[in-house]
Amino acid sequence: MKNVNCLIVGAGISGVSIAYNLASKGIKDIHVVDKSYFTSGATGRCGAGVRQQWNTETNCMLAKKSIDFFEQAKEILEYPGNLEFKQEGYLILATSEQEHQQFIKNVELQNSLDIPSSLLTKAEALKIVPHLNPDSFVSATFCPTDGHLNPFKMTEAYMIAAKRLGVTFSFFEEVKKINRVGNKIKSVETTKEVYSVNIVVNAAGGYAAEVGALAGIEIPVYSENHEILATEPVERIQGPMVMSFSKNIYCQQVPHGAFLMGRTTPGQPADHDVESTWQFLDEMAKTAIHILPLLGELRVVRQWGGSYNMSPDRQPIISATEDLEGFYMACGFSGHGFMFAPMTGILLSEIILKETPTLPIEGLSLDRFKHTTDFEVEQSVV
Repeated sequence: MKNVNCLIVGAGISGVSIAYNLASKGIKDIHVVDKSYFTSGATGRCGAGVRQQWNTETNCMLAKKSIDFFEQAKEILEYPGNLEFKQEGYLILATSEQEHQQFIKNVELQNSLDIPSSLLTKAEALKIVPHLNPDSFVSATFCPTDGHLNPFKMTEAYMIAAKRLGVTFSFFEEVKKINRVGNKIKSVETTKEVYSVNIVVNAAGGYAAEVGALAGIEIPVYSENHEILATEPVERIQGPMVMSFSKNIYCQQVPHGAFLMGRTTPGQPADHDVESTWQFLDEMAKTAIHILPLLGELRVVRQWGGSYNMSPDRQPIISATEDLEGFYMACGFSGHGFMFAPMTGILLSEIILKETPTLPIEGLSLDRFKHTTDFEVEQSVV
């Protein structure tokens, strides 16, 4: 048996951010395990966008403070490479009067939280992205500090910094059993080792519900497949991410020139399938060409799927649980764990160390689902 103070399950960006933040606060003997390779889950399959334009205060604040960190991440984490962070905005399209009215409310909320978004007319939006089809939308919102960040490099930056602080990692090691005595964790058994632990952090992404079940904790999350494609790289023609909730699309040109675009396939089952389909390619092509006709000239070079770990209110669970002392979780990000990762690490480290949280955490607690089904659902999700 190996003694570990804190065992973190999952080596995506959430788990690695948590490891770094705990280690930076002086916690020793932190070990991160992953059933596959580094960033093998949702982190390595995400759309690489970071935005602050949401319709719930919790998600707005998680995103704003995370972007504040991203702006300084290279220096804070002492990363030697280029994180490929660009802040050229998100342009989010309203395609109906009803959506336009909702966007008025969204911008009012965002501005009250010092997020510099604005409501744009069609003409103003076309000045930012001239190749938009003017008949495909009625208005838009824009936030210039939203943007793009390389998920592999950002996670590596956290990992390198965590290792400098003594955090250890092991891969292709799957958690098989979590042993408890009463309401306290005793040990964790994996395919390679048995760990005596004080703290277990469930940052298992798409498998968070299964890891919770091993500990006897029911977490109301499930995973579903969301698909993305990438085109050939071309000369720069688009700065911001173009997004539409009602048209079910996000599309950006990344720094090396390729376009990434993704959508939600309606009716996806709750499972761990991450395959990609010709139906996705067909629907994506139709939508992309309708909104951004120039993209019809591009060639697709690859496509893939990845898990969204969905919560009932489309907001994350960053929480302890009264049902099991020493067990913590960061899951249910509903496709946005990458962009919230800095605050995930900060908040969960504060929860574990019983510090005053940087943001209110009541709305992130697992217990919020025990008392009511009448919770505020995040609508700004593709």
